Amino acid sequence: MADAILDAPRFKSETAARKHLEAIRWPSGPICPHCGGTERNSALNGDAHRPGLYFCGDCRSQFTVTVGTVFEDSKIPLHKWVLATHLLCASKKGMSSKQLERMLGVTYKTAWFTRNEGPATSTRSLPWSSATAKREASTSRTSPLRASSRSCSGRFAKART
Repeated sequence: MADAILDAPRFKSETAARKHLEAIRWPSGPICPHCGGTERNSALNGDAHRPGLYFCGDCRSQFTVTVGTVFEDSKIPLHKWVLATHLLCASKKGMSSKQLERMLGVTYKTAWFTRNEGPATSTRSLPWSSATAKREASTSRTSPLRASSRSCSGRFAKART
């Protein structure tokens, strides 16, 4: 039964992981990270556009759910990021990079990066952190790089205090 959560689609599929993060980050619909616009955002579909790409009619820029997060410009697949953050945040005593390497099926270097310099230790925020929710609730313009408030418990909470 402990492995049942790890069989969730968001940990296996890139599309399911993106939809999961969109539901967490934008519960009321997409919000442009560049200008904060909510009214004129539209999904870009078709062969010429990658999945999850949106267009803001206010500032005329394109964005995805990963803009302004540590997931942006990462070569690590999004579903592996989601699984890594789940494993690290759910782990009571933390997790070694070697264990993360085995569970994610990535190299040791990638596992070390996701553990030590990933979302829980970053200066950028997680899509589901309270800092992101507060920023997106306001309509003021802010930088896409923002301080994070840690949503994990255990090892990460102790390291911060």
